[in-house]
Amino acid sequence: MHTMPPNPSQILACGDRQIDCRPSGGRNAHVMGILNVTPDSFSDGGRYVAVEAALAQAEQMLRDGAAIIDVGGESSRPKGAAYGKGADPVPEDEEKRRVLPAIEAIARRFPDALISIDTYKPGVAQAALDAGAHIINDITGLREFPEMAQVAAQANVPLILMHSLGRPGAMPHEVQYDDVVATVTRSLQTSIDVALQAGARQLVLDPGFGFGKSVSENLTLIAHTASFTQLGYPVLVGISRKSTIGAVLGDGAPLPIEERLYGTLGATATAVLQGAALVRTHDVRPTVEMLTVLAATQP
Repeated sequence: MHTMPPNPSQILACGDRQIDCRPSGGRNAHVMGILNVTPDSFSDGGRYVAVEAALAQAEQMLRDGAAIIDVGGESSRPKGAAYGKGADPVPEDEEKRRVLPAIEAIARRFPDALISIDTYKPGVAQAALDAGAHIINDITGLREFPEMAQVAAQANVPLILMHSLGRPGAMPHEVQYDDVVATVTRSLQTSIDVALQAGARQLVLDPGFGFGKSVSENLTLIAHTASFTQLGYPVLVGISRKSTIGAVLGDGAPLPIEERLYGTLGATATAVLQGAALVRTHDVRPTVEMLTVLAATQP
């Protein structure tokens, strides 16, 4: 935590708190714990729909060292070989019904916790901020609703911009890229330009591991994480339990979701050593412990 940020684009102001996201080669990464209040998310759908269950999970993640709790009410499970037909779209009112009670309860019970709202709908984001959230996580990178940038700008909150293609739930399983790093970089720059034009200044970039990329392309993104830090904003990676990890570890068939932790940690370490400052994960304690040891080994 710092009082006077030396680089405003790298230190995120969340209300009266700050998160130092300056690239540090593994010495300064923060964990964002995933809290899906959905019935159909690929890894934990249905487990935290009840407010008390969501509160208990949030408490556990905070105790385990999460810096941020990321609350989502609409699954982004993509269609394709790994997850079938993909997640169904959720009307805005239903998404609010899912996320707002959880956000309000977490903000009330844990007033020092930082809360992110995982949504691409401006109305949901605004309601979530009003309920106590501090960060907006838009997995469409402003493609669906560019006006999301205005919500972030008016509230002066961090806005996470992720690279993806298609509509959430109907996102393609794979797309052919001539150069996946260059394509994702250009797309993220477009999202940055839209955000800046609206007055949003606190931006975080997510290359969208697992969204419309092949196994090899996902691995290439991780191997080139440093390329995305060159855009000048903090980089977030979301690798947790995704099918690429299962494919790399599987012998002919992907390993099941519950057996992908160690592979996830390996890919996460690679990304963080290249400058990723935020890690979105289901497995908070193992990730925090890995990052602690990683930081201790850095000169």
